[in-house]
Amino acid sequence: MPSTLTTLDLKSGAAWLACAPVALQEQFLHELGEGGLRALPFLFEFWAMPHQLPPEGTWHSWVVLGGRGAGKTRAGAEWVRAQVEGAMPLDPGRARRVALVGETFDQVRDVMVFGESGILACSPPDRRPRWKAGEAKLIWPNGAEAKAYSAHDPDGLRGPQFDAAWVDELAKWRKAQSTWDMLQFALRLGDDPRVCVTTTPRNVEVLTELLAAPSTVVSHAPTEANRANLAASFLAEVERRFAGTRLGRQELDGVVLADIEGALWSAQMLAMAQVDEAPALDRIVVALDPAVSSGASADACGIVVAGVVMKGAPQSWRAYVLADETVQGVGSTGWARAAIDAMARHGADRLVAEVNQGGQLVEEVVRQLDPVVPYKSVHATRGKVARAEPVAALYEQGRVHHLRGLGELEDQMAQMTIRGFEGKGSPDRVDALVWALHELMIEPVAKWRMPRLRSL
Repeated sequence: MPSTLTTLDLKSGAAWLACAPVALQEQFLHELGEGGLRALPFLFEFWAMPHQLPPEGTWHSWVVLGGRGAGKTRAGAEWVRAQVEGAMPLDPGRARRVALVGETFDQVRDVMVFGESGILACSPPDRRPRWKAGEAKLIWPNGAEAKAYSAHDPDGLRGPQFDAAWVDELAKWRKAQSTWDMLQFALRLGDDPRVCVTTTPRNVEVLTELLAAPSTVVSHAPTEANRANLAASFLAEVERRFAGTRLGRQELDGVVLADIEGALWSAQMLAMAQVDEAPALDRIVVALDPAVSSGASADACGIVVAGVVMKGAPQSWRAYVLADETVQGVGSTGWARAAIDAMARHGADRLVAEVNQGGQLVEEVVRQLDPVVPYKSVHATRGKVARAEPVAALYEQGRVHHLRGLGELEDQMAQMTIRGFEGKGSPDRVDALVWALHELMIEPVAKWRMPRLRSL
């Protein structure tokens, strides 16, 4: 193992040092000397996580996608340092004119410049820039400058020119496209002007186009990657509330969740459906979409648990999707056992099973395991989209809610469009969801309306 900073690979230095025996740690620190010890906290390559370091090669835009608290701001601040600093405090770096662009001037100042992970906090004393408040500008000892700009004022980027830029939280800007376009016109100094974009992902056009550009490279990290630097209470709370949801995949995992054109369920609809817990439910069902084939490559068997609060007329009832118990590759006995066990865990009143492909065999398999299980078979007479559309309408009306932990189901829902399912395989989870909500919400309305229509 290397024992000196000159022979140690900086990009794995901190990980090596943390795992090294105490004696070797002490030897390493002793050999650094006083100057090395003072410099070590500011050698970011030594401490950085892989997603915080820019990829090698030729690129124009480096996008750091990450969950909340994943270390994106520190990555952007250190990248600016790497661009403007030279070998010695007064030596020039590769960039001398930098744009710092945030949603507002206050956010640039408070987060990108003065924040705990901002440029000033990251800079060593002999290279620390000074903030010129009247001009909203940082000035380094070597003459390099970084000026603050607000995304609320895209025209503010007309006129100035830069050889580097750091853009923070691009996906949340209201005038993102026009500000980004103006910045591209301004990045015209030097031989290779570059931009670093640090953002929590959102499905906005400016970001999706940027990610698709051939001149863009991407780093990605979830919130969990920076666990060592985050409060344990923060992690526990956000994981409790958002783990396993589509919103959690965006805000914690740093995944761009795209709405497909014509989708029956949008990301906003699914986010609005989230609740922490369900009230006392009047009725609970387990819906089963059996898998005909078996084996690891077979379609999954959709199993969804849902309940309903039955207050007032059926058209005012509220449904709660409690769990997705879907299984795959377990055979007919396996999925039948999973459905029966789900009924027991959630206190369900009935098992609803689609029998289009399995026919009578589905009930026979179930009753071999539980002869007295409350069972109802349903047969699809319309296509998947036609069955799903009235269920999607319930979501639009705010009448269906989701508990946490339904991320895989919600992913399938987001890929169900008016043209059909645009994901891989079969939408088994969605099929089970649709049957459950038909049983709880749609069929009771139809039955309630029939006598009223006859009396007219």
